[in-house]
Amino acid sequence: MAIVPHPCALIHTPTPPLAERRWPSRVYPGELSQASWVREDLCADLFRLQGLCPDLAHTVVLCASEMFANGVAHSRSGEEGGRVVRTLSMPTAATLYLAVVDDGVRAGAPSLPEIPRQRTATEWEEAERGRGLLLIDSLAARWGSQAVVDFPSFAGAGTAVWAEFTLTPATPTAATGAVR
Repeated sequence: MAIVPHPCALIHTPTPPLAERRWPSRVYPGELSQASWVREDLCADLFRLQGLCPDLAHTVVLCASEMFANGVAHSRSGEEGGRVVRTLSMPTAATLYLAVVDDGVRAGAPSLPEIPRQRTATEWEEAERGRGLLLIDSLAARWGSQAVVDFPSFAGAGTAVWAEFTLTPATPTAATGAVR
């Protein structure tokens, strides 16, 4: 059995945050079992970003996981042969932009993702689903969704759910000097 090191255990050269930086897009099969690969790949992509606060990195990974799961559960990405694309970029040196693009609207599903706002407190307590976008809403600086192609004859061809995160540098703790 081969032992493969965890991506965060690899020796690396830190990369400073740069405006206009883009990571290669990653494409995944539209299966919930691929969520762990989405998280691992994103962790590896973020790992080299110099000074990134670990808490923010975990937040970005959590939001990506929710976006991926929503794409698989609510779009054609979750059907046979479906796929999901994850993009990551830095429009400014202080902003991280994450997007997950699905294969398009499933029959009978809403065209764009939205937070269910018509639930009562009891309905929220009993609901087994529907909290992923609320989580993203509370953790990201901004988020939203848009059609991949803004042309009427291509309506439903794909949806990008995106989130922006404000970069906060890791700070050393007073007692130990360790980065947190």
